[in-house]
Amino acid sequence: MASEGLAGALAAVLGGQGLSVHSCDSEPAGEPLAPVRLRKNVCYVVLAVFLNEQDEVLLIQEAKKECRGSWYLPAGRMEPGETIVEALQREVKEEAGLHCEPLTLLSVEERGPSWIRFVFLARATGGILKTSKEADAESLQAGWYPRTSLPTPLRAQDILHLVELAAQYRQQARHPLTLPQELPCSLVCQRLVATFTSVQTVWVLVGTVGMPHLPITACGLTPVEQRGGIKMAVLRLLQGCLALPHLAVETKGLLGLQHLGKEHADGICLNVLVTVAFRNPAMQSEPPKVRGENFFWWKVMEEDLQSQLLQRLQESSVVPVNR
Repeated sequence: MASEGLAGALAAVLGGQGLSVHSCDSEPAGEPLAPVRLRKNVCYVVLAVFLNEQDEVLLIQEAKKECRGSWYLPAGRMEPGETIVEALQREVKEEAGLHCEPLTLLSVEERGPSWIRFVFLARATGGILKTSKEADAESLQAGWYPRTSLPTPLRAQDILHLVELAAQYRQQARHPLTLPQELPCSLVCQRLVATFTSVQTVWVLVGTVGMPHLPITACGLTPVEQRGGIKMAVLRLLQGCLALPHLAVETKGLLGLQHLGKEHADGICLNVLVTVAFRNPAMQSEPPKVRGENFFWWKVMEEDLQSQLLQRLQESSVVPVNR
């Protein structure tokens, strides 16, 4: 078993780095997997939360007919050929007049694999704040407002939670700084760090087809998988090798994110931390039996990796994925 290779891959994923996606261990049944394309079968949205030293939030006033005059965080759809960071910087410049850099992902929101929003904590690096004199089709103006006294009307109440999430992160970061890694991918997929723990021991599920690797599951774009959300792809892979009725499976959140956007590579790979546990706690000492030969449980022996995994699990030190 190539444990050194597995240890290196796990260390990279825990460190927020990316790994190339060569193939998938699980795919939707009866659905030919065509490459995903922005504006055709997927939509990605970027959103930025800015908080200044005065605890003020950057908001923009909408110009679109259906919500004209209301206030919202800088946000918009990604365009083909953009990286996630490029899309964020373009939207902020268009809507608020500012140059910026993202500091970390705050959360990922999904309505199924074909609609995903990436929420960032960001900081301004330059530019001139847009005033009503520069009103255009992108926005009417931008401004800084006290976090506890935002202007009305808001375009939607969903930004209140995101503003508070940013404030909490600034006060006490729950997860390491996490930014997208620029690696190509043709599908929407998830790389699983699927864990089983007992006392201070951690096992990680490993795929065996080809070289031993962290398993990858492809997200389908069928109505069923859309309704079920991206967790459907995780359950599909695990159902193929474990007796799920006896197990509790939970996606804790994101360890990292991969996307390129160049050369028609519009896919993304979400590196996710997943826990597998017996519903009956008395059976918790050894991981559940694996069916077939395509997967096995790898007992993590490296102390540093083991402690990292336990810390991330115990503290839920991951980027939250919300639906």
